[in-house]
Amino acid sequence: MRVGIIGCGTGGQAAAILLARRGHTVTVFERAPRLDPLGAGLLLQPPGLTVLRELNVLDVLRELGTPVHDLVGHTAGGRMVMDLAYGHLHPGLHGLGLQRAAISAALLDRMHEAQVELHLDTQIVDVRADDAPARVITSGGEVGPFDLVIAADGARSTIRGLRGDVRRDRPYRWGALWFIGDDPDGSYGTTLRQIYRGTRHMIGFLPSGRRALDEPRRVSLFWSLPLAGTDQLVKLDEWKGAVRRLTALADPLLEQIRDASQLIQAPYRDVVLRRSFRGRLVFIGDAAHAMSPQLGQGVNLALRDASVLARMIEREPTLDAALSAYERARRRHVRFYQFASRWLTPWFQSERDLLGLVRDAGFGPMCRVGPTRRQMLRSLAGIKTGVLTHDPLVWPP
Repeated sequence: MRVGIIGCGTGGQAAAILLARRGHTVTVFERAPRLDPLGAGLLLQPPGLTVLRELNVLDVLRELGTPVHDLVGHTAGGRMVMDLAYGHLHPGLHGLGLQRAAISAALLDRMHEAQVELHLDTQIVDVRADDAPARVITSGGEVGPFDLVIAADGARSTIRGLRGDVRRDRPYRWGALWFIGDDPDGSYGTTLRQIYRGTRHMIGFLPSGRRALDEPRRVSLFWSLPLAGTDQLVKLDEWKGAVRRLTALADPLLEQIRDASQLIQAPYRDVVLRRSFRGRLVFIGDAAHAMSPQLGQGVNLALRDASVLARMIEREPTLDAALSAYERARRRHVRFYQFASRWLTPWFQSERDLLGLVRDAGFGPMCRVGPTRRQMLRSLAGIKTGVLTHDPLVWPP
């Protein structure tokens, strides 16, 4: 087949590699003039790590990443709210903190090996894919024909707005500021740590590994804020003061922030599609199911999307059958995390003060009771498909 992929993020790169290796001719279109991914670090969970193994980049990325063994969250006063160790679910289990640029570079090498054609600085304005063959419309003209077009252009997908069968596409009122700073001594350890004051103030620290072997390890700082509060970007000293009043753990990173331009603003969206494909167009990753990063599953879902799509195209006798099989295979996993992210976010980012009080009183004990702890760990590890159902855990990947 001839496959066009819109977007060269993690999901688009993974789909390109897996399809090209199966003998398909793959062309990737990316609007950025160069691949230099910005944004905070990512937490890869076991399902995502399994796909990285399939892509033959896991060993390289393990050298660059930092293992994350637990999630710990407590109030500014020290009350434990979240205390989840991966090892309680399976011996040796862990996540992997990575920088976006490290993942992108490793996957780009595999794209070149698979002879994927990459067009940078290419703005896609539309897709014609209701019937075969499909065509991609760029700002410079029409490109194609393609047997399949994959929209992997992220949470603010242009193609979704034009061609997606959208049930829900709403911005969250809350977002975050991100900063990635040096942690040469590894003082932030192997813990994803969060500190809360009610539901209005939250800071987190994610060990994010190295971009290259000759660079220092880094850690991602994220600070919750309502999008209406972005004037904090300008009043840097006031923002630093607010952070210091919440915790002293941020001090080594705050010393590295000298200008507001070093902070990255990250808005969130809540996206639900009625169907993930239409004609010869299929959506994957955040283009299909953007959500709050409260459960940290975005990159893992995108990798799973790419893997399952490639496998169904290989397995099924027709493309129509493959797209239908892909939709069925991904439905329960994706829907659970859409629901869970939507439900969980107000407990950590909202003006609902009562939720903060209930969370502080109840979440800690839930982390200590075997049955609820297992369900919370399965949610964290990215294997849940329903309130009481889950996929098998594959470990080691």
